[in-house]
Formats: sequence, C-alpha cells, structure tokens
Amino acid sequence: MIMKNQNNNNNISLIPILLVNFIGTLGFSVVLPFLVFLVTRFGGNAFLFGITASIYPFFQLIGAPLLGKWSDIYGRKKILLLSQIGTTISWLLFIFAIFLPIIPLYKINISTLGSFFITIPLIILIIARALDGITGGNVSVANAYIADITKEKDRKKNYGKMSISSNLGFIIGPALAGILGATIYKELIPVVAAFIISLIAVFIIGIYLPESKSFDIKSRFDQLTIRKIFGQEQKSCYTINKDKKIKLADVLKIKNIPYLLLLYFLIFLGFNLFYTAFPIHASQKLLWSITELGIYFAFLSFIMVIIQGPVLSYISKKISDSSLIVIGNIFLGINFILLFSLDNRIVYIAAVFFAVGNGFMWPSFLSYLSRVAGSKLQGSVQGFASSFGSISSIIGLILGGLLYSFIGVSVFLISSFVIFLVVILSLKLINIEKVITT
Repeated sequence: MIMKNQNNNNNISLIPILLVNFIGTLGFSVVLPFLVFLVTRFGGNAFLFGITASIYPFFQLIGAPLLGKWSDIYGRKKILLLSQIGTTISWLLFIFAIFLPIIPLYKINISTLGSFFITIPLIILIIARALDGITGGNVSVANAYIADITKEKDRKKNYGKMSISSNLGFIIGPALAGILGATIYKELIPVVAAFIISLIAVFIIGIYLPESKSFDIKSRFDQLTIRKIFGQEQKSCYTINKDKKIKLADVLKIKNIPYLLLLYFLIFLGFNLFYTAFPIHASQKLLWSITELGIYFAFLSFIMVIIQGPVLSYISKKISDSSLIVIGNIFLGINFILLFSLDNRIVYIAAVFFAVGNGFMWPSFLSYLSRVAGSKLQGSVQGFASSFGSISSIIGLILGGLLYSFIGVSVFLISSFVIFLVVILSLKLINIEKVITT
C-alpha cells in the first residue's frame, strides 16, 4: 500500500542539512592540526598516533551499517540526532582527558613499533574516539538524506554542495585550531570550541532539520491515534519488513555495487595513509607548528571549496561523473608524488593538486554511488559503503604511522600507487555509466 506524499521531499531546503554537515566537519577538523601533538604529549609515538586515529573508523565500522539501516526504517533525523549527541559526549571526554595528570602506567619498547607510554589521558582519549566512532554514521546518513530530497538532475550539484559545506568546515576548523592552539592553553581551547560547535549541531538537528525519509506503514498504523484516523499524518509510506535484517549480501546483489565498494575501499586506503603520515611528517621533518599545520589544512580546503563550487558546477555540465572520477584521481596521485619533496613550496603545490583531485572525484563518486544504489536501500548502501571506508581507514591509518617510522616520506609513494590503481579500475565506470543513462 502506497500513500502519496503531499509534502514533496524535493521542496525541502538544503540549508539545515548543509549547516549540520558544516558544523560536524568544523568540530572534527578543529582537532586535526594538534591531535598528533596531543598524542605525543600523552606519551604516544607515530605508531600510537596511527592507532588512536584508527579507533574512530574501527568503531564506525560497527555502528555505521546499523545506523544506516535504522535511518531507512526510523528516519534520517532521529539517527542524525543520535550520532551528533554521541559526538558531543565524546568531546566532553576529550576535555576531561586534557585535565588529567600524565602518569605513565606502562612502557612499551618494541623495535618494530618504537617506544611509547600508556597513560590515563591517552586511554580516555581513545575511549572518546571510540564513542564518536560508534555513533559516527552521520556522514552516510547525511548522504542518504541528500539522496532522499534530491531530483536526479540535481544529484551531483547537491552532493557538490555537501562537499562545499564540509570543506568550509575544514577551512575554518584548522585555521581556528591554529589560532586557538597558539595560546597558553594549547589544545584546551580548540577542544572546548569543538564541544560547543557539536552542541549547536544537536539543537539544529532537533529543531530545524525536517525528516526526509518515508515511514514504515506497518509501524505507523499499528498504533491508532485520532490524528491518524482523520488523516492528518500524510507523510508518504511504504512497507518495509523491520524484522528482515538487511545484510551485506543483500547490498552486494545490487548490480555494480560490489565494484563501487572496492573503489571506495581503495580510495580511503590511499587517503588514510596520507592522513596519518602527513601530520607526523609535518611535525618531525618539515618542523611545522600547530599553527602552520592548521594553515596548511585551511589552505587546502579553501582551494577545494572553489573547485567543488563554481568550477565543478560548470564542468559537471560538460563531463560525466565517471570521467570526473578518473580525472580527479589522476590529480590526487600526482599530489602524493609531490609530497615526497621537503620543499614547502612543493608541498603547497601538492595541496592544490589534492584540492583539484578530491574536488572533482569525491562529489562525482558519491553521486555515482547514490544513482546505482537506488532509493529503497539508500541508507543501507551508504552505511555499508561507510563500513568499507572504515575498514580501509583502520588499515591505512595504522599502516601510515607504522610505515612512516620505517620508510619516511616514501609512504606517500605508496598512497600514489593505490590512487593510480583506482584510476585504472575507474575506467570501467565510464562504460557502466553509459548503460545506466541509456
């Protein structure tokens, strides 16, 4: 039984979800420039920084598929709210860790892993990252939300807007961290700022974000109310069997989804080798401060906003999603090669290549994935895709720190190899897209 939706999802404003996405990214990116310094101060080393960074995607791997399924059944808004509350509590734990005395509990000295201490603040920090990860399905649910309210012709444009909102957060967050981290309070003020920002997002989701997802007709009509009898609740409905668990096998039966999940995995692997290795590289070899690292990430994100805004809007009318995925990954592969240099000018040129590559590739890839996924299992597909990204992130983040300890800047060449492999595999998407659009 299907009931018409009198409130057309296509008329829902993008502003609330874009604002939520922006605030979420801002809160996350505030901590990026100094996380490596904080882990080191708490007793860790390059390997432990990789472990700490990998805690979030590890627990996201557990939580994201469940949150994605729940968003298909119960609605995107409730799950986004749950996710954001988890993030807010995690920042409270982060603040608590900073105030704890740094007392070594156990020293580990292994030739392959290096020497580091296990301390109470470090344990609390890891717990905070775990909590944020287990409730960290906000990205996949937000992507599903956009898919709910977007017409086919606007799909790539709206995903581009989501990327812009993320990148605006990445501009302001690291810049804010660089400024606030330069005070005598060091990491405390940026973390408090992240907590406040996350709390604001909770209120925006709760008050201003409308529900985008159709409801389960069975659950809604099991309990009769006067409003239901008189037809005052008119959101569109369709039948979903809540008792049926949507498994990975169900998602993999969707044509071309397995291939896209493989690419998702490889893209995240190449990126996360970089995300662990570069902060260590910047602090140890380039001798950058928190402020300098914050400025670099802010510069990179600023260029990316330009690319994903007017540039992508113009070029996407002339070039297909699949072609932009290939072109973007070529730029990304070149970026990682340039990072092999210790010259700051070359490193900043690499940031431009990174911004252009990711600006072209990622919105196009998300648009492509959402088109192939279809509407009924959109949240589940996005959730499992996020899980594939999480598995890859765990591997990449741990390997990034570990490999940098052994081979230094050569780890960026490995990232480049992975991304160029994606370029080759992405060529198949051009033929797949021709079939989809015909």
